[in-house]
Amino acid sequence: MFRIDIDKWEEILVTITRNKTRSLLTAFGIFWGIFMLVALMGGAQGLQDMMSANFKGFATNSAIFAYNNTSIAYKGFQEGRAWHLDTDDIERIKRTVSEVDVVTPNITQWGANAIYEDKTFSSVVKGLYPEYEKIEAQDITMGRFINDVDVRDHRKVCTIGKQVYEQLFPDKRNPLGEFIQLDGIYYQVIGVSLSTSNMNINGGSERSVTLPITTMQQAYNRGKEVDIICITAKKGHLMSDVAPKVEQVIKKAHYIHPDDKQAVIMVNTEAMFNMVDNLFEGIRILSWMVGLGTLLAGAIGVSNIMMVTVKERTTEIGIRRAIGARPVDILSQILSESMVLTILAGMFGILFGVFVLQMLEMGTAQTDNPGHFQISFWMAIGSCVLLMCMGMLAGLLPAYRAMAIKPIDAIRDE
Repeated sequence: MFRIDIDKWEEILVTITRNKTRSLLTAFGIFWGIFMLVALMGGAQGLQDMMSANFKGFATNSAIFAYNNTSIAYKGFQEGRAWHLDTDDIERIKRTVSEVDVVTPNITQWGANAIYEDKTFSSVVKGLYPEYEKIEAQDITMGRFINDVDVRDHRKVCTIGKQVYEQLFPDKRNPLGEFIQLDGIYYQVIGVSLSTSNMNINGGSERSVTLPITTMQQAYNRGKEVDIICITAKKGHLMSDVAPKVEQVIKKAHYIHPDDKQAVIMVNTEAMFNMVDNLFEGIRILSWMVGLGTLLAGAIGVSNIMMVTVKERTTEIGIRRAIGARPVDILSQILSESMVLTILAGMFGILFGVFVLQMLEMGTAQTDNPGHFQISFWMAIGSCVLLMCMGMLAGLLPAYRAMAIKPIDAIRDE
């Protein structure tokens, strides 16, 4: 029905060039609409990739608990009482809240100078259990992370972050087995972490020196005190449901009023990640709305120009009908002209959009957080199908108007 031979191609081109100004304006509308759709969708995907890279390796179903002075008097204790989280809270949480998967503490010492030979770097010292890797991936590129034996035997070993490694070992040598000094104590380097996530707990991992938590408790006389406790929820459980239970366990153990909103500081990272996902979902919907709206405006322009074309060719169409042209021939001609104009302009829009997105991707490739800005193959195919459908719809009304022209009326108009 829509087979186009050479004569029809020539006729289509003649029709389009006959109305150059209107055709160019309409083609630009289609071109800009599909370009906006492709660019916005690819741009949104690239920005999401770049933002997601900031949280790379961080558990998305986690929560972090810290302590602060109380704000409500409770059970004989005055308002403003100081208290601390401790290692006993870990067992309490594991025993009481069955929905919790990982429970691990973090002890931090700020401003400790890491010294190797004549080089010094102001670092953040962290005391951790091996399970902490399930909260924040360490990306160990040389050696290993601390293990259970290190914790059990209070070994004086450590892993170092990216900046610590670059400052203390500028010649890029293998630091494994070397000893660095922290506050007068020497620790053997057993691993190097190149993690650069912007989602860090108590200091960036790239500036950190990590010790077994038992070693740090001894070295800095911390006893049972811990600075924060990190948890993850088991599969199938929402952190927004689990975290309040953990908070109540902590408050009960430390005689804190259940309604005290200040004493226990809680950060629900699951809610943060969901908020980011919802933000980009909204951006994608907005991108589709803007792109489709612009395309619709272009399709209306195509329909208008075809209506003008049909009106200008009333006599020609009437004569063709008089000499035997079937209605389907007239329908095929008008629809073909509409689809050709739409598809040509749209394909150039897709190609230009892909080119712009490729430039963006190449521009961010060397950054710490590169983004994938290109649209998918199936989105490109979907855009082509969308163009064909819009071209056909844009030509339907002019085509049916052309089919309704009667030969005798067309000759009388002439």
